[in-house]
Amino acid sequence: MVKIRMRRTGCKNHAAYRIVAADERSPRDGKFLEILGWYDTALKDNNFKLDIERVDHWLSKGAKPSETVASLIRRAKNPALKPHHAVKAKAPAKKEEAPAA
Repeated sequence: MVKIRMRRTGCKNHAAYRIVAADERSPRDGKFLEILGWYDTALKDNNFKLDIERVDHWLSKGAKPSETVASLIRRAKNPALKPHHAVKAKAPAKKEEAPAA
């Protein structure tokens, strides 16, 4: 079975990843079938690029994306989406106590 996952590249303390289609039996940084894009953790905006046509091709063949890659695919198909860690949750509203009479 084919998986779409990230392969670590870059140097120590500066992680960068290639998004690849690979056999699920191969190791994380081992043999792969095709490079589909990249993801760089050091960049703030536009920190990844995917070849959506090739991703769709592999998905149509039954490939399963990892959780992280699935979120990158969603962001690539809908650029208005923000990463889940960038969305700040609203603080709960404070209840005002009535003055004791």
